[in-house]
Amino acid sequence: MDQAKRPKRPAGKMAAGGVAALILLAGPWFASAQETAQGEALNMETAIRLALQNNERAISAEQNVVVADAELKKARAYFLPTLSVSGSYTRRPFEVARLIGNQNIIVQSYNSLSGAANFSLTLFDSRSLPALLQANSNFKADVLSTSDSKRLLAFEVASAFVGTLSQDQVLEASKSRLDFARQSLDAARARFAAGLVSSNDVTRAELEYATAELGVTQAKGQVDTTYLNLGYLLNTPTPTKLGAPEFLFRAAEAPLAPAEELIAQAQARRPDISSLRWTAKGQHDSILDPTLKWLPSLTLTGRYTYTNEPGLTGRTFNWNTGLTMSWSVFDGLTRNNDFFERRALAYQADLNLKAALRKVEVDVRGAIVSLESQRAALRQATIAHDIATRNAAETYELYRQGLSSALEVADANVRLFEAAVNLVRARYGLAVSYLSFESALGLDPLGKEPAFEND
Repeated sequence: MDQAKRPKRPAGKMAAGGVAALILLAGPWFASAQETAQGEALNMETAIRLALQNNERAISAEQNVVVADAELKKARAYFLPTLSVSGSYTRRPFEVARLIGNQNIIVQSYNSLSGAANFSLTLFDSRSLPALLQANSNFKADVLSTSDSKRLLAFEVASAFVGTLSQDQVLEASKSRLDFARQSLDAARARFAAGLVSSNDVTRAELEYATAELGVTQAKGQVDTTYLNLGYLLNTPTPTKLGAPEFLFRAAEAPLAPAEELIAQAQARRPDISSLRWTAKGQHDSILDPTLKWLPSLTLTGRYTYTNEPGLTGRTFNWNTGLTMSWSVFDGLTRNNDFFERRALAYQADLNLKAALRKVEVDVRGAIVSLESQRAALRQATIAHDIATRNAAETYELYRQGLSSALEVADANVRLFEAAVNLVRARYGLAVSYLSFESALGLDPLGKEPAFEND
């Protein structure tokens, strides 16, 4: 250390600077360094938008909707006609002709050309309607499930965003503590050199400086880690500045509606619950399949042909149409067992929905309890910080009058630092609890109902 080589400042002024630096942290919400730095800070709404655009999980979830949409369109295709065209050419080694009356008829020519167009339309098939109903339900379930997956990713980003801001605030408090420790060490050395204090004051000040220096290093490492994790979620270069989501802090302090009302809203709103409802409906729709298999299927067919070998008919073009009925009278009781299987699967889907609805109630009530606990923790941390602030100021004044030691000043400011850190964590802990509360209600991190794609 080279503090001894620096120009000496009056001990009182040096201690006063350190106390003032820490007392500045006593502002209501510790304005973050990002808000005062030059350049535009990344806000939470933009961070969520970037993650939903770039994160592989969001992109992969969207492909589930593409798959479900394709399955739905294939189910609809059962009700549309099919049309096929074929043609052929044949070269033969000889020609066959017959004289009938006075007319020479070529039965087989050297070069044979033929073509056919086939038309088929299923008028009734027991598998078509249940398959369409289930595909439609599965499509809607996948749309809602995708929306919920992206919503949960948005909450993960929001929580990481708030956690990063919290670590930023802890780092600022650590730097202020280090500044004060440096000034206290300079003051202790100056007073020791003047013979006003013993070497114990210098030793205690050196220990506090080393501890504060380690705290800054550790806090800086935690900040770097949280920024890296946030950049990973966004799938963008690591951000450097964040803007505090003040709207979230205000919302976290607003009064809550009655629990029963919130539970009813969550059960009706949450995309995962709606997805389970459509999944259960799709399973019930599938029960129709084995039931309708007892009915026959009916198909309309048509065929139009051309050939350059008219033969005895004398016609190069021809056509026909018909109806085909197929009826499986006995299938070894496969339909019966299929019915029991699908009915059991539908019952399981109903049970899954029922359990999920009960879980929503637990989630909402638990989120309310956590939110109230964090509010109480914030009130306690605010009071403790106010007390620590007054104590630091009073201890410094006594030190200035020679009525307290540098050890007492250092201890008072350590307690102020700890109170400042606790207040930061309590405030951002309240924000995280409110995010969990919004998640339980089925909202997004911005307090809005999630939009459903393709809805």
